[in-house]
Amino acid sequence: MTQSARSHNRYRVAQLNPRQPTSFELAPDADTRAAIATELQLSALSALRFKGEIRPVQSDAWEVTGRLTAKVVQPCVVTLAPVKTSLTENVHRIFSPHVTAPEGDEVEMGDDETELLGQFIDVEAMMIETLSLALPLYPRAEGAELDTPEDEAEEETRKPFAGLADLLKGSDK
Repeated sequence: MTQSARSHNRYRVAQLNPRQPTSFELAPDADTRAAIATELQLSALSALRFKGEIRPVQSDAWEVTGRLTAKVVQPCVVTLAPVKTSLTENVHRIFSPHVTAPEGDEVEMGDDETELLGQFIDVEAMMIETLSLALPLYPRAEGAELDTPEDEAEEETRKPFAGLADLLKGSDK
């Protein structure tokens, strides 16, 4: 008995059709979304969908294109009130067996869209990574502002060298 090309949202490269695209669609259930929300430290993840295709491209490479949509709730960085955000991200990645891993102490970063092709293309991991990178870093509730303490406001208006000229005049006498 042979394994299917799709196993837990991982596609075995050797079993993908090199003549036509392979479509995929992920819409995790509530328990899976809750686990992803916990992993990404979200208050809630009410909707998540990743839909796209894996298609062969030149030089034994595979291209993954898709669209991720999500509805997330994060705590406001100022008030901790829930902040709802709707996300839509386009995904484009190329998996190539001809990519080499960087070596040495100082490494130049390569193309963000090209990755080393392994035995599998894991679209679920790609979905979680894309969601993680698309999240607002500092979500703010509407009208939330940081208060500046009065001491900080005074320090900004203070001029530390304002009395320097007077001190220098006094030392010449």
